[in-house]
Amino acid sequence: METPKVIVTIAPTGGMASKKQNPNIPTQPQEIADDVYRCYNAGASLVAVHARRPDDEATCNPEIYRTINKLIRDKCDIILNNSTGGGINGDMVRKAENGYYEIIWEERLKGMEAGAEMCTLDPTTINATFEGREILMNTSPSRCKFLAAEMQKRGIKPEWEVFSPTHLIQDVQACLDAGLDTKPYFVNFVLNANKGFQGAMPYTPKVLQQMVELMPEGAIFNVSAIGIAQLNAAVQSLLLGGHVRVGLEDNLYYSRGRLAKNVELVERVVRIIREFGMEPATPAEARTIIGLPQLSQRKGAA
Repeated sequence: METPKVIVTIAPTGGMASKKQNPNIPTQPQEIADDVYRCYNAGASLVAVHARRPDDEATCNPEIYRTINKLIRDKCDIILNNSTGGGINGDMVRKAENGYYEIIWEERLKGMEAGAEMCTLDPTTINATFEGREILMNTSPSRCKFLAAEMQKRGIKPEWEVFSPTHLIQDVQACLDAGLDTKPYFVNFVLNANKGFQGAMPYTPKVLQQMVELMPEGAIFNVSAIGIAQLNAAVQSLLLGGHVRVGLEDNLYYSRGRLAKNVELVERVVRIIREFGMEPATPAEARTIIGLPQLSQRKGAA
C-alpha cells in the first residue's frame, strides 16, 4: 500500500508579528529565503510568503515579492504561495474618512503580480483588532469573485482561507459555482484567530470536524491554527486526512515560555507525520495533490 503523503506548509513571516515579539521571524528577502530553505530541507513543500518593507512593516509590493520568490526559487522547488491579505501596518492600512482603519484593497491586489503558483484568497469581511485599532478587511462577495477571476487569468491557484463555516458555504461556494477554481480546491482552515478577528472560530476538535464535513465535493484541506492550538490542530488534521501548516506567522512559541524557530516547528510536525506512518510530500508530490503544474510545465515560473 502506498504511503500517504502530507503537504507541510511553512508560514515563516506573516503580516502582523514583529521581531520584538520573536527575533527569529524572518522579515527581509534574504532572511526569508534562507529560513524557507532550512524548512524545505526539513520537509516543508509549500511556503506561505508575506512581504515586509525594509522597516519590517507589511507590504504587498510586487517587487519585494519577486525578490523573495526568486531568492527562494534559486535555492529549491518549494511551492510559492503569496499573500493577498497583506498585514495590519505598513503599506497595507489607511484611515478612512469615516475614522475607521482599513486594509487597502488596491494594495492587496498587488500580491498577485509576482509570479507565484498560488495566492491566498480570504473570502471574508472582518474587523481585525490589533494594537488598540479596529481594522476593516472588506472582501465583499463581488471582491471575492474578482480576486478569484484575476487569479484564474494568471494561472494562479487560490488557497481559500476560511475562518468560519459561513465563509466556506457562502463565499467560497459562490466562487466555485461561478467556475472560478478547478478541483481539487485547496481549503485552508484558519482557527483560533477569534481573539483578533471578528467572526473567526476558535479551535476545538468539534469545530474542525464540522468544517471538514462542510467542505465542497472535490476539496482537500489544510489546517492553520493560531498560538497554542497549532500543534493540536495539526495532529487532528492528520487524523482527518488533511494537511498541515506551521510557522511563526501563526505561533511564536515552541512550548510554554520558549520562543520558536520556523525550522524546529517543521521538524516537530514531520516527526509526528512519520510516527503516524505517513511521509511529508515533496514539492513535486504536493503539486500533484493540489493540481498544480510541475515547474517544468509552468510558463513564466518564478
